[in-house]
Amino acid sequence: MSKEIAHPAQPVFDELLQHIQQARSKAFRQANTVLIDLYWRVGKTISEKVQTEVWGKGVVAELARYIARQAPDIRGFSDKNLWRMKQFYETYREDEKLATLWRELSWSHNRLIMTCKHPEERAFYLQLSVQEKWSVRALERQINTAQFERTLLEGPKLSPLLRVLHPDAMQVFKDNYILEFLGLPDMHSENDLQKALVQHMKQFILELGPDFIFMGEQYRLQVGNQDFYLDLLFYHRGLSALVAFELKIGKFSPKHLGQLNFYLEALDRDVKKPHENPSIGVLLCRDKDEEVVEYALSRNLSPALIAQYQLQLPDKKIIQAKLHEWMQQLPDMNTTQNNNA
Repeated sequence: MSKEIAHPAQPVFDELLQHIQQARSKAFRQANTVLIDLYWRVGKTISEKVQTEVWGKGVVAELARYIARQAPDIRGFSDKNLWRMKQFYETYREDEKLATLWRELSWSHNRLIMTCKHPEERAFYLQLSVQEKWSVRALERQINTAQFERTLLEGPKLSPLLRVLHPDAMQVFKDNYILEFLGLPDMHSENDLQKALVQHMKQFILELGPDFIFMGEQYRLQVGNQDFYLDLLFYHRGLSALVAFELKIGKFSPKHLGQLNFYLEALDRDVKKPHENPSIGVLLCRDKDEEVVEYALSRNLSPALIAQYQLQLPDKKIIQAKLHEWMQQLPDMNTTQNNNA
């Protein structure tokens, strides 16, 4: 097969194509911003009219029919959508700081986030949607898995050394990872789990969080004359560290940490680059006893953590109830602190 010869003007072609792609992307963002601003203005007008001139469902429905008659080529202004625009305005009118975020997202993103009850929850998903460039489907999954509630309620179980070497680890790792996208049966092997994670790596990285880069499965570590194989190896850009994942389909046992610590030592000696931070180990188990975890990690001399995975979506109502109970306790905690001051 003959090798294709590059055209002499190829560099210019590439430059022009890049300009075209950048202009198209910029035009799309600007068009989206204009559209979102329009929905805000329409929602503001309807909200004010409802409050001051007794506009109701009949008037808004009449407005929708008027738009359809006068401009049949314009879509998206049904009475249902007009009420959503009113809700959009009323949701964010008291918090102008969030405007820079919701103006960057599509109407579909904003409609999803508006279903969240608490302002803090909406701000959480707005910020991450913009920062991580989540698709609508990815955002919907994050909401369905109660990512906001889990972030507040479930702090990861870290070893003392991990807290010292990587102070930001609390914001990076989770105590519980939701892997419903794997489609695994309740009875599965560690090999099944590993293969499924690799096959669904895009979704797994989304669940892990930002800055994770996959480096390999069954990563070979040679120590002496023996070969050892690490289940999954990642690199985290924010922490500037290798992250080793060891998978266990059963309940956590303290003996699991010995194997993980050995892998971390091998990574630091033979794989880690001089400018990188010490490697981190994640023991991902199907189940764990919190007291056993605490005992096992208290004197562990490696930067490691123990997390749990589950194969079904969590019951969001139960998690929300726990969060509500937790938030109700905050004033009492603050009062106690003030009285002790």
